[in-house]
Amino acid sequence: MPQEAAGSRQAAGSGRGVTARPDAQTDSHTMGNALAAASITIGIAALVLGWIPSTHLPGSIAAVIGLPLALYSQMISGTINQRWLNVIGMIAAFLGGAFALSHGGFSV
Repeated sequence: MPQEAAGSRQAAGSGRGVTARPDAQTDSHTMGNALAAASITIGIAALVLGWIPSTHLPGSIAAVIGLPLALYSQMISGTINQRWLNVIGMIAAFLGGAFALSHGGFSV
């Protein structure tokens, strides 16, 4: 037993940094981060454009792009931060689409 304790101290202080799971791989979540950033950006753009009556067409288009993008990004998200951004982007795109449709939607 003392040998195991000494070995675990050496492994813990090996300079790798602190991880939540010691066996976790250090993979990056670049695609999930990019999709989460895109979903919140397009969602907020849809919300702002849908709120303004004269920009209902770009708001509708942004909502049609933003909502499925946020849903897909939510499906492949790997971290809680990505999920928060996806849900905020999803809600913003939905509300932006609703406002844009109430102001005229896809009509020119």
